[in-house]
Amino acid sequence: MADPVNLSLSVMLTVIQTMEKEVTKIDKEIGKIMKSVPETLSSVKGIGPVFAAGIIAEIGDINRFDNHNALAKYTGLVWSQYQSGEFESDETKRLRTGNKYLRYYLVQAANLVRRYDSDYAAFYAKKYSEALKHQHKRALVLTARKLVRLVFMLLKTNKLYTPPERRD
Repeated sequence: MADPVNLSLSVMLTVIQTMEKEVTKIDKEIGKIMKSVPETLSSVKGIGPVFAAGIIAEIGDINRFDNHNALAKYTGLVWSQYQSGEFESDETKRLRTGNKYLRYYLVQAANLVRRYDSDYAAFYAKKYSEALKHQHKRALVLTARKLVRLVFMLLKTNKLYTPPERRD
């Protein structure tokens, strides 16, 4: 019984190594292609060429969107409102519409950006402490929503990102 199991594991390991090599090749090609595109998104520490390429590919022409709210709605990073008269619910759900691939890129990029940018880290920490359930997921999606504003402005103005000075 040991020989067939060892053979299966050996074959699977070879397949995994081959796929990792292919992913590395694709990442290098994406990096080459992204050198011809303005480096606006890559200027944000945490957004590499793969995430930048994915975000740009999924957004397409930024001029389709009037403001960052329209881009957030397209991405699916908006929440429904429950209100009646003076009452407004604190518990609202994120709408499950929009471009799921763009949402994925933005949420993953937000997770990386918060590690390098102190403003995003502080925002994430604040939202994490405010959330009653699913703290990490909720804080990360809200951080991604904040990142939508930055992405919109960088693509609209075609300028590089300069992080704010440290406030001590």
